Amino acid sequence: MTPAEVASSVDQLTSNNPVLVTLSGGNPALQPLGSVIEIGHAKGYTFALETQGSMPAPWFAELDWLIVSPKPPSSHMTTNWNALDACFKAAKENPRCALKVIVFDDADYDYARNVSTRYPKLPIYLQVGNPAPLLYVGRALPDEVDNRDLLDRFRWLVGKVTKDRWFAATVLPQLHVLAWGNKRGV
Repeated sequence: MTPAEVASSVDQLTSNNPVLVTLSGGNPALQPLGSVIEIGHAKGYTFALETQGSMPAPWFAELDWLIVSPKPPSSHMTTNWNALDACFKAAKENPRCALKVIVFDDADYDYARNVSTRYPKLPIYLQVGNPAPLLYVGRALPDEVDNRDLLDRFRWLVGKVTKDRWFAATVLPQLHVLAWGNKRGV
């Protein structure tokens, strides 16, 4: 799709009411989204990008929000700190920036603490991970999730943050998982 076609689709989805458009899924930083943002801004839309922080793009400075969600140890990925730093540098402090870390276990929690220490001026949000995708590797993922388990995990994370008196962290559930489970396309 061309940038104009993307903008037209957003107009249709929002009934031409400017809203916050979140760019996410896969790694949206791989896409040339600067023109989409420019067209959208001219129509009154605001833009947020959620990215893992592995690749900066020059159009980051045009965003209204940049949410960087580096992958914790449970992902089995290694954080490229230079790339993460470059993402914030590309933003040129124009958009509001924040960190978000998905937490599955103690190692992820410790990682989140380290990320927060590295970027002390940025707000940090912690979310409990949905274990279902990890349990169904190579098999069909059920649409439903175990909300009781997710809430238990949420309480565990709130308890850790409270015990550590980590008042800078905001703990949130993954609302989309609680509302729609593992369903795609919602």
